[in-house]
Amino acid sequence: MMNYLVVGLGNIGAEYAETRHNMGFMALDTWAQESDAIFQSGRYGSTAEVSFKGRKFILLKPSTYMNLSGKAVRYWMNELKLPIENLIVISDDLNLPFGTIRMRKNGSAGGHNGLTNINEMLGTQDYARIRMGIGNDFNRGGQIDFVLGKLSSEEMSMMPEICHRVIDGIKAFATVGADRAMNTVNTRPKTDGQA
Repeated sequence: MMNYLVVGLGNIGAEYAETRHNMGFMALDTWAQESDAIFQSGRYGSTAEVSFKGRKFILLKPSTYMNLSGKAVRYWMNELKLPIENLIVISDDLNLPFGTIRMRKNGSAGGHNGLTNINEMLGTQDYARIRMGIGNDFNRGGQIDFVLGKLSSEEMSMMPEICHRVIDGIKAFATVGADRAMNTVNTRPKTDGQA
């Protein structure tokens, strides 16, 4: 069975739940709940296992806090003896409108502290990532408060559908390959008659 490590970035603790910076955690929680998978606390994070079409996905929510996410990723990649092409990282992204999802086979951290640390700890940025847009509706200097702020009730109501698109993208990545998965994920679905 082919194994994949799927890392959702976020911060542990009740005060960070439902914050924009925890989009990665939310996507993994949605997947685990639907698969009746239970997260177990382990070294540098909590993990759960889900299977799909002969692939096993180890879902990881690092417990290191965002800025040290690479420590957890490196540990679990070594523990599972996985090649870099079997790693997928889910993060929030200020540069994308809320509800937009982008899958990439590699790329820079784009100013995201979690991705920056992963790149440093792994010594490469050649791993797949899914970025979940949170928008950038904040005044100059307000970035930290924005990313650590809670999603609005309207945004929270949209999260299940957004998380499902992320999950479908990861399943496609593992079954039909990155290029076809990107074609599917990187198109924003039409909502309420908007193009």
